[in-house]
Amino acid sequence: MENTTENNYYYMDDIGEGMCHKEAVAKIGSIIVPLFLSIVVVLSLVGNILVLVILALYENLKSLTNIFILNLALSDLLFTVGLPFWACYYIWGWNLGDAACKTVNFFFYAGFYSSVVFLVLMTIQRYMAVVHPLSDWERGQGFALIPIVAWVVSIAVALPAPIFSSVIPDPADSMQLYCEYNSTEGYFTVTYEQNCFFVCSFLIMGFCYIRILQTVFKTRTKKRHRTIRLIFCIVITFFLGWAPYNLVIFLHTFTHHQMEFFTNCEVTHHLDYAEYVCKLLAFSHCCLNPVFYVFVGVKFRNHLKEILQKILQTPSNKDMTQTRTGTIQSHGSMCSNGNNCRGHFTTV
Repeated sequence: MENTTENNYYYMDDIGEGMCHKEAVAKIGSIIVPLFLSIVVVLSLVGNILVLVILALYENLKSLTNIFILNLALSDLLFTVGLPFWACYYIWGWNLGDAACKTVNFFFYAGFYSSVVFLVLMTIQRYMAVVHPLSDWERGQGFALIPIVAWVVSIAVALPAPIFSSVIPDPADSMQLYCEYNSTEGYFTVTYEQNCFFVCSFLIMGFCYIRILQTVFKTRTKKRHRTIRLIFCIVITFFLGWAPYNLVIFLHTFTHHQMEFFTNCEVTHHLDYAEYVCKLLAFSHCCLNPVFYVFVGVKFRNHLKEILQKILQTPSNKDMTQTRTGTIQSHGSMCSNGNNCRGHFTTV
């Protein structure tokens, strides 16, 4: 999260002349990033809360797949919690203190790592169901602990980020505060940990999906594996969103290693612009998963339609329907008493 706020220049003590003036970069970031993040926050809150409601009302939470989807939605919401603070950070700098700096960084990385962990688990679960369908592995007694272990691992891996983050004053203006890594070693630790975690996770998912596709093509059964399309779309979208961002932050580390090409101010300008684009693409993943649940998952789409029908059926419409029903019943009662009903009914 370094070098993101709007200031007159970015101070980089590892670059040749010591400073690179980036007023244009900062100005663009302070306008586009907060606006985009605001939209992402709204969409993510609405979409993921709907997913939780659908799971609670209509789905069997004893299913391991549904448990993973529920936890993935919680991961997205945890990630979303920190986005409004980053949006404000791009505009005004950091004015919330050191504790809030560490907390927001923790939410960001805990949400990221837990999303990766649950995507890996969902992929492995589908791999076992398709490639080893007779293993009956989901009925094991220890599988109820999988989500708990997943959260423990995610939190443990996310801890270095808040530990190495703190409020740092601008070298040229002590009143301007930033929430950054407090040391170069901490920056390298958090960045390389994120890169390694990302690469290892997708190596596992890549192997699983290659084996899944090989098995599906052999059996030629489509109805049995509709869930595969959903998880596959989620994983591919997560990869396309986070792979460019991980690549850019990896390239950014070369500036701190004093590699000649990456210490050029023009190159760092391009890296900053690329980081803006990749960051927006990566951060939007938290609002995209619910979209795939609706457009790829048949059950989720049907449940959403049912919820929308209940919401759109306003009380006034219900009252009108009941009134008209009561009127018809009263006329029917008159006819049953032998009265002449001709002309009693008019078109409304």
